[in-house]
Amino acid sequence: MNLTAKNYLVTGAGVRVGATIARRLAGAGAGVVIHYRTSERAALDLRDSLIAEGHSAWAVQGELTGEAACRRVMADAVSAAGSLDGLINNASSFHKHTFPEIQEDTLLGEFSINLFAPIYLTRAFADCGRDGVVVNLLDRRIEANDPSCIPYSLSKKALADFTRAAALALAPRIRLGGVCPGPVLPPPGEGLSYLADHAGTVPLASYPTPDQIADAVLYLIRQEGSTGQILYVDGGQHLLGNGV
Repeated sequence: MNLTAKNYLVTGAGVRVGATIARRLAGAGAGVVIHYRTSERAALDLRDSLIAEGHSAWAVQGELTGEAACRRVMADAVSAAGSLDGLINNASSFHKHTFPEIQEDTLLGEFSINLFAPIYLTRAFADCGRDGVVVNLLDRRIEANDPSCIPYSLSKKALADFTRAAALALAPRIRLGGVCPGPVLPPPGEGLSYLADHAGTVPLASYPTPDQIADAVLYLIRQEGSTGQILYVDGGQHLLGNGV
């Protein structure tokens, strides 16, 4: 699939993996709407950098809490770009909460961003009336049971199920896919040594890179004969289940 003249909204695209996905889409010829919540400077710098390189890029700010907020982000993205051909649900919330630590607000907080927002944004995109593709960023933990982050893990498992269900519900007009990263980047403020100390066993003995995650996203966008597929980019960690 030729991505030239197609436009994609990437949520949480101001920094980290989201920024890499946005840059790679632009490099493939697509227009990119960079969504951000608080990373305004980074998002605007990325937009300006892409425009300076001759790409089409826009930036939209917005919360993703609740359907009304998600629809506003979608409307702003369509208004900026003129039309959208795809949605990459990259924005995510990750906190470690064991079972005794789960509170109503922590549970709802993870589900609000990791599950409800992609559902609302996908429905808003479908309501735009165009054919297209949605790619959801998941987590290799959907193949395991991690007691250190139960709300987060449950929200990503539910998003994987939504990806498959919506692939049927929205076919043939809209395709869906999911990408499951493993340990890609350390938390903000931590060095690469953090991964060696905390990321667990990686069968391929190397951590996936943001560019490899972006490669998987672009593959699903271009693979017009596929829907409901989930790709793992985790160095093989999902094969270990709970043994990471």
